[in-house]
Amino acid sequence: MARYRTAAGFVLLGVLWGTSFPAAKASLSVLPPALLAAFRFDAVAVLVLGYAAVGAGRWRPRGRDWLAVVAAGVCLIAAHHALLFAGQQYVTSAVAAVVVSAIPVITAGASSVALPTQRLGPTTVAGLLLGLAGVVVVARPDPGSADASAVGVALVFGSALAWAVGAVAIERVRTDLPAPALQGWAMVVGAPLLHLASLALGEPQSVAWTPRAAVAMAYLVVVAGGAGYLLYFSLLDLLGSVEINLVNYLVPVFAALTGWVALGESLTAATVVGFVVVFAGFALVKRRALQAELRARTAT
Repeated sequence: MARYRTAAGFVLLGVLWGTSFPAAKASLSVLPPALLAAFRFDAVAVLVLGYAAVGAGRWRPRGRDWLAVVAAGVCLIAAHHALLFAGQQYVTSAVAAVVVSAIPVITAGASSVALPTQRLGPTTVAGLLLGLAGVVVVARPDPGSADASAVGVALVFGSALAWAVGAVAIERVRTDLPAPALQGWAMVVGAPLLHLASLALGEPQSVAWTPRAAVAMAYLVVVAGGAGYLLYFSLLDLLGSVEINLVNYLVPVFAALTGWVALGESLTAATVVGFVVVFAGFALVKRRALQAELRARTAT
């Protein structure tokens, strides 16, 4: 029974995070990208840090923990979400979700460069190239012109790079601060940076809310943000980092379905093919960890 509850939680997390892409797209109709990200993490920081404070374990950073908190705040919260939401102005929810699903592959490549203990074999290199090829398939670049969708894919890919850099930086620090506390404090650091970025970019600070945008923003904060992060933390303890990464490949499915139903977005063949190629790249990069996980699950 516990296994079925875990599986149901895993699918639910894919639903929550997948539907966050159309919710962000709808919110962008009244909010500029950096301000949208800032408002989101103003609220989600309170929920996640509150969860960390009342839960078991240490929740206050000390010493080198702050290096990890700053890296996460700058890269995972501020840079990643500012670029992601900026890119979503030009591409569908499905395209954005597929490009973001390349994060585990990009992170593996960044780790091999920054961490001396990580080495890339031929199969892993092939996986990295496959993951990047999948992004190119989704982008469908035209050498003769740079249309809005290509710009959008480039911005979303930049958000994936920012996440990878932050993840590697955190791994180098090797903090033992629990994940909820790390993420919560990172949001406390990242949200003000997003407000500063919004001002620096000259984004309007007044918002003319529409009912659809208000509902989408509330969903993005409370459901996809607060509930999504809390579910992720509980599943992380049960599944481990390798298996929980597979949710990245469930997210685009629900992003595409919700974008089609709620926003009337189309799903192209290139997006589907790109998703399959990115997933194949992930499977090659993480083949040993996936095989070990499968053997462990089979044995139990």
